[in-house]
Amino acid sequence: MAWKSKTRNLQVFDTELSADTVEWCPVSDNHDILVCGTYQLQKGVGEEDATPSRTGRLYLFEFQQAGLLSPPVTELQRIDTAAILDLKWCHVPVSGRAVLGMAVASGEIQLYTLSDSQEGGRRLHSLSSLEVGAERLALSLDWSTGRMDSSDVRVVCSDSLGCVSVLSLAEGSLTALSQWKAHDFEAWISAFSYWDTQLLYSGGDDCKLKGWDLRVGPSCPTFTSKRHSMGVCSIHSSPHREHILATGSYDEQVLLWDGRNMRQPLSETPTGGGVWRLKWHPTNQHLLLAACMHNDFHILHCQQATEGSGAACPVVASYILHNSLAYGADWSRLTLDQPAPCSPTPEPKEETPLAQSGGHLRIQYESPTASFDTSLEDDAGRYIPECIAAPPSATPTPAPQCNEGEPALTCLLASCSFYDHMLHVWRWDWAPQEPLPC
Repeated sequence: MAWKSKTRNLQVFDTELSADTVEWCPVSDNHDILVCGTYQLQKGVGEEDATPSRTGRLYLFEFQQAGLLSPPVTELQRIDTAAILDLKWCHVPVSGRAVLGMAVASGEIQLYTLSDSQEGGRRLHSLSSLEVGAERLALSLDWSTGRMDSSDVRVVCSDSLGCVSVLSLAEGSLTALSQWKAHDFEAWISAFSYWDTQLLYSGGDDCKLKGWDLRVGPSCPTFTSKRHSMGVCSIHSSPHREHILATGSYDEQVLLWDGRNMRQPLSETPTGGGVWRLKWHPTNQHLLLAACMHNDFHILHCQQATEGSGAACPVVASYILHNSLAYGADWSRLTLDQPAPCSPTPEPKEETPLAQSGGHLRIQYESPTASFDTSLEDDAGRYIPECIAAPPSATPTPAPQCNEGEPALTCLLASCSFYDHMLHVWRWDWAPQEPLPC
């Protein structure tokens, strides 16, 4: 039996500054909490070599199922900060409270706790910060608690000088445990193996994916893969299946790996846009959310690939309502009670084939740190990887078949886009091929 898939926008919020990261809180009793981080490059005025400043803002939201006519998302707080490159909640409470980590352009990892305020409602309060190094941007972070295990609370982060740092959190303070040069250029991403938190992964603008074992030290990586052909900017260890790892790159490919054999990926899936973030579903082991920069947001079904078929992961849903670079995306653990209202799903707009556009190419894309230009667009704004011809239409992969008795899914998600500074909250309904209840 096939599946029927439907996405529906619930609310749009203008973040004013360029939005690049969103995270739902995974800690019980706070699943309705959403944060969004922004990044704004302020170019220097006057001297040509004036150093630009990077500013940001952290938004705190609450989601409520108040009814079909009421906006479900309410802003609780905004905090002006240095530009934010990444946000991650610790997956478990620390001293009874949810803790949010931020990687910011000042080269710091900053921590905030979520608690009730005297005025009512919840607010974020500064807990601790640590500079990982001077004259660098902190680009990513990950917690060691991805399998909801609180016995070992550590943070790994990567930075614009290619370094990876491991920090510990004890008694409310961050302490640096180790730091090493991992990549030749920007280390875009770092992540724990959630099944063995002595193992780390990192990806950089040198096109390399590397593994590290903290028990033997960082003098030599456990592996170095050059399977991606451009910068590696997303890594996520599966919290459901041991050894399964997803990676994404500017080369527009999502690769799935078995960590016991990093010579060859389990599968390779083209996405049509650089893969900035990947997120496994919090409870369904087969679903992977991808933020694909110039090609919207997609949900991949990875069952056949992780079971060794070698096939690309089929796309079971796409969210196409953003109008700029697709950077931040995350799943909520909330359960939506109300069925989706009946309305037609927006159809993708037809585009003029590249050969008929007649426009010249121009440098248009820049990384979130505004540190380099790597890609091109035509006059219609379509993304074309540098030195790569427009690809032919991809051969569609078969849609996954639902297992007997497998339940329908209703998921709440959030996504954000860069230059149009927009946060979207949306739902996805996935059910066997019968009409959805209305």
